[in-house]
Amino acid sequence: MTATSEPDKADDGSAGIPVSRVLAAARDQLAELAGLRPGSVSGFERTPEGWTVEIEVEEIPRVPETTSVMGLYVVTLDRGGALTGYRRARRYERGRTDP
Repeated sequence: MTATSEPDKADDGSAGIPVSRVLAAARDQLAELAGLRPGSVSGFERTPEGWTVEIEVEEIPRVPETTSVMGLYVVTLDRGGALTGYRRARRYERGRTDP
């Protein structure tokens, strides 16, 4: 197969980076820059510019845990896995589901 016919071998500078490494880079860089302790990754997507990763963060711990305040952060990375931006997209109580 040629490089253009293999989805993870695209000639866009991101071909050699495994998804697991991209997700770890997003979590690590968000923690370092924002001083947050990232939790789970709830979504990710390859974009023409690089990657978009959604990470859940416990912002205010409470007892019981179901009342802790969570934040959903959208992190953008370039094709090489370097963070280019982040923003909080949503804030919610851990025990609440979307309507």
